[in-house]
Amino acid sequence: METAELLKKVRQIEIKTRRLSQNIFAGQYHSAFKGRGMAFSEVREYQYGDDVRDIDWNVTARFHKPYVKVFEEERELTVMLLVDVSGSLDFGTIRQTKRDMVAEIAATLAFSAIQNNDKIGVVFFSDKIEKYIPPKKGRKHILFIIREMLNFKPESLRTNVGMAVEFLTKVMKHSCTAFLLSDFFVRNSFQDQLTIANQKHDVVAIQVYDQRAKEMPNVGLIRVKDAETGHEMVIDTSNKKMRYAHAAHWLKRQAELKQVFTKCNVDNVSVATNEDFVKMLRMLFAMRT
Repeated sequence: METAELLKKVRQIEIKTRRLSQNIFAGQYHSAFKGRGMAFSEVREYQYGDDVRDIDWNVTARFHKPYVKVFEEERELTVMLLVDVSGSLDFGTIRQTKRDMVAEIAATLAFSAIQNNDKIGVVFFSDKIEKYIPPKKGRKHILFIIREMLNFKPESLRTNVGMAVEFLTKVMKHSCTAFLLSDFFVRNSFQDQLTIANQKHDVVAIQVYDQRAKEMPNVGLIRVKDAETGHEMVIDTSNKKMRYAHAAHWLKRQAELKQVFTKCNVDNVSVATNEDFVKMLRMLFAMRT
């Protein structure tokens, strides 16, 4: 993508996603994603009903009357975006590619995060860690992330979600909120790695898919290509049995994916490239509050 075109696209995404995060998600994001725990704020005199375990004995001894520690929720988060950049994300038949939608969702989450004074970092992954951007704050950092998402060229076209989640567990020493964005067109199981990661972090899965993965239109003979393996074949979409098998395979795959998320206790949502991702994110936030 040429520099001028890239900057224009970045600006368009910033305007759209910043408005969404400010007007729609600000309050929902704040309540849906909690801080790491309780942080010490101040001390005050003991009042009837206070937990005696909160008494600050050093201050109590100094002033000869009981004082308790006051805690408040530690709101600041570290947010990690795990972004699938494999070949299958370049597919799109109706409104936009899966890669474009992933970029918009990621940008919306990123702007929501900085409104809450959170740090934001990114892991670009295929079947390897393509790039790691450590968590930082600020608009300049987010614009850099958006530019990378729009213009990034992965070294590999294949996908390994388990490897990406395992990397998150190793690289993030403290608890974080991690959004896993992918179409989840995977050939290897990632349940064990996701279970371990979600025990340490708060992992949320967002699946982006194209409607044609769900149902095949009747358009006669077409040539299809696997974006990750390069395998090509001609299929007859006028064949009802073929279209039924395609739909049945999608349902089976989705059921298996949902089962993995349920077993790992990971909140998740699926959105098609021709759907409104705002509605889906609202549903995701609502289920967590």
